Amino acid sequence: MKIPMRFLLLPLLLLAATTFAADDIPPPPTLAAKSYLLMDYNSHNILAQQNVQDRVEPASLTKLMTAYLAFKALENGHLKLDQTLPVSVKAWKGGGAGCGGGAGSCMFIEPNKPVTVDQLLHGMIVISGNDASVALAEGIAGSEEAFASMMNKEAERLGMKNTHFVNSTGLPDPEHYTTAYDLSLLASALVRDFPEQYKTFYSIKDYTFNNIKQSNRNRLLWADPFVDGMKTGHTAAAGFCLISSAKRGDMRLIAILLGAPNDNARITGSQQLLNYGFQFYESRLYYKHGQTISKLKVWKGSEETLDATVDHDLYLALPKGQFARLKAEVVSQQPLIAPIAANQQVGTLRFTLDGKTLMERPLIAAREMSTAGIFGRMWDSIKLWFQ
Repeated sequence: MKIPMRFLLLPLLLLAATTFAADDIPPPPTLAAKSYLLMDYNSHNILAQQNVQDRVEPASLTKLMTAYLAFKALENGHLKLDQTLPVSVKAWKGGGAGCGGGAGSCMFIEPNKPVTVDQLLHGMIVISGNDASVALAEGIAGSEEAFASMMNKEAERLGMKNTHFVNSTGLPDPEHYTTAYDLSLLASALVRDFPEQYKTFYSIKDYTFNNIKQSNRNRLLWADPFVDGMKTGHTAAAGFCLISSAKRGDMRLIAILLGAPNDNARITGSQQLLNYGFQFYESRLYYKHGQTISKLKVWKGSEETLDATVDHDLYLALPKGQFARLKAEVVSQQPLIAPIAANQQVGTLRFTLDGKTLMERPLIAAREMSTAGIFGRMWDSIKLWFQ
């Protein structure tokens, strides 16, 4: 007899919520930009967006991926901060940007004068040096072309489905592109995977190399004490771009603004996005990884019930005041039959607000469940016939 699949809905205890403001909030600010995205870092909930899947030229925002791979190389022991790297003619020229002639964003490294990885990271992150980016790429992969292949593999791993890199700097190329959404994945991964490096490098306001002092182009570092990164970008085709991040209390926001007409527009627009998110939204840890959310009925198992949990800390971001009306339900996969492996999906956690589904997240088995003995399995088989 075929056993039909059924859903068992179990209401969950809601967390207490405090109303900070009225539920009705204004729309996001109108910005002079081709596209933008505001994301709550902990939950990955998007709070405001415009044209987030449109293909754009990333310009020097590309250097976030170059930094990500450099941090990964440090973590794997393939690089060391005090290690010196050679400076090729290509690196000296900034990959073709003309650093040697004084054009482009450069830290002004020189051929045959090795520099340390630490200096190159400062030069790339703080002052957006194209020369530093190429030197790091060559030091990690042997050539910038090989490094671009690494960038694309990493982009694929991070889920950046509409991104393709051909260089480490962001210099214009028809095959060098991304989207605001993909950049939000990269920015959040950098903060998540390399928090110490992010804290060390991305809030630095200026850097001196070869007796040349240059300032970070992210003017929000001076304007907003909560802003601690990330990266500016500009070419004639890309316009003025900025990925910014700020943390107030336990809430971190990431703002992506692309294609602004000038530097003032990218700075003021990014500040407006961050202020909008902090003023009208709140982010909460709803369930912790490993926390028992529900006990699910198991058939033919060594025990009658199994603890279900989430595979990572689950945060939610909502307009202030709406947590009081949020409801959570467990949708169990029934019949749930042993054996069950640890971390196997056994249900779905569904969040609704005023009867409308907001999102769903997988529920997993907190531990493995072996099968019952032969008589236990036979008895459950008989009971299943009548379900």
